[in-house]
Amino acid sequence: MKRAIFPGSFDPITLGHYDIIKRGVTLFDEIIVAIGVNADKKYMFTLEERKAFIENTFADEPKVKVVTYEGLTVHFCQEIGVEFILRGLRNPADFEFEKAIAHTNRDLAPIETVFLLTAAKTSYIASSIVRDVIRNNGDYTKLVPDTVRIK
Repeated sequence: MKRAIFPGSFDPITLGHYDIIKRGVTLFDEIIVAIGVNADKKYMFTLEERKAFIENTFADEPKVKVVTYEGLTVHFCQEIGVEFILRGLRNPADFEFEKAIAHTNRDLAPIETVFLLTAAKTSYIASSIVRDVIRNNGDYTKLVPDTVRIK
């Protein structure tokens, strides 16, 4: 069975993430959306909220699982027996950053990184932009799945 981890902070999940996951399930038997925990990072949404957003978004997709983890993604892959990391690329800067991580991961373990280009209609969306829109009372609903709603 081919399984891939799609790691990130997902603060919050965006339509760009959604697109990569939906396309990833056509390539892999299982996509594990892995929410990384970084104690040094300040999040807008709690870990529980972020996990619920993703679980609710993919409630009807049995090939998508949602987990949390700490530490290096490549170590988590080894721990759960996953050989692929799925990553989305929005622009050339993403590629350069992700390429360095992919090479490092491959040096640390036999983990292969698979890159998917984001759809043109979502290529501008980043979680940081969504958070800024939310903080400034803008209409964030066009940037995230319907399950992401601020109370």
